[in-house]
Amino acid sequence: MIYAEILAGGKGTRMGNIDMPKQYLTLKSKPIIIHTIEKFLLNQRFYKILIVSPKEWISYTNDIINKFIGKDDRLVVVEGGANRNESIMNGIHFIESEFGINDEDIIVTHDSVRPFLTHRIIEENIDNALKYGAVDTVFQAIDTIVQSMDGKIISDIPLRSSMYQGQTPQSFNIKKLINNYMKLTDDQKSILTDACKICLLQGDEVRLVQGEIFNIKITTPYDLKIANALLDEKVLL
Repeated sequence: MIYAEILAGGKGTRMGNIDMPKQYLTLKSKPIIIHTIEKFLLNQRFYKILIVSPKEWISYTNDIINKFIGKDDRLVVVEGGANRNESIMNGIHFIESEFGINDEDIIVTHDSVRPFLTHRIIEENIDNALKYGAVDTVFQAIDTIVQSMDGKIISDIPLRSSMYQGQTPQSFNIKKLINNYMKLTDDQKSILTDACKICLLQGDEVRLVQGEIFNIKITTPYDLKIANALLDEKVLL
């Protein structure tokens, strides 16, 4: 089976003084998360589409899905965890308890606040995850990347041609991801900020899928202005 998991557990602290997590803010006439869910609903390869929500926002998530999308048996809202990787694993535990997990099952994980992903990106994530077991969506760095270990002086300036900006989706063979995650130490789990690192730490290759410059993550008020401008110009259609 092929599953999608839309990660909506963030609180949106970089968005400023707002009264709800950023995924529920309005982008044009609909919440950001609804735009994202709709992109996944267009793909008929998904057996279930999980929306991982903070516990206190589960009812609200269900309410806006009913309002803007209506009933769709593929959509399931589940409770998130304390961090990104725990949320991913919570979704996987739900899949395991409800449907079981087969050797070939994959999961396509995506940020709820990246509403501009394309059909191509989703399809390439699915195809490559089925073939290789672990996939990351990236976009080649445009600006020079400067590394500083202390935030005060330059430690290194890596070769730009080998630098990429991480996006999502990130997609995995579910059994492989579970096995790799269970092998991590508690210290390793505590500092993880990226699901693909789970595979890298266990020596597994992660294949790249080419993202898009407009596949932005809406995390600040400026990002929200850019997202509204993108919809105004209809540059993605």
